[in-house]
Amino acid sequence: MKQKKKKFIPIKVNNLIEWNEPNGEGCIASDKITVEGYKVGYMVRENPMSEYPDSGWRFMAGNEDDKYMSDPNPHSIFALNTICNYDPDIIPYLHAKTGSAFIRIDSRNFKEDDESKPIFIEKQDR
Repeated sequence: MKQKKKKFIPIKVNNLIEWNEPNGEGCIASDKITVEGYKVGYMVRENPMSEYPDSGWRFMAGNEDDKYMSDPNPHSIFALNTICNYDPDIIPYLHAKTGSAFIRIDSRNFKEDDESKPIFIEKQDR
């Protein structure tokens, strides 16, 4: 089955971060962010995959259900700087340690996820 070409939201990519961590700048983002236009609502830093240039960061809008998350097709690999251009609000949290998880609590801010609050879900102003 041939995979359909994704229509990512076109953005201008500026150099917003300097990333010098040893394993690289790769990350995974949900199509809810890069195709549908949602802000990052949930971000988690997993152990990087050592065989790839992987920062360990995974970005979701927060409204992906289990079926969506179990399908690899609506997720893509990006440079971390690219996702920062989709949603610059994530930048202050990027050097958090592996195992960190954050949820959006309002239009501009995140807090460490202790599973006590719902994720604030919002589309980008584009």
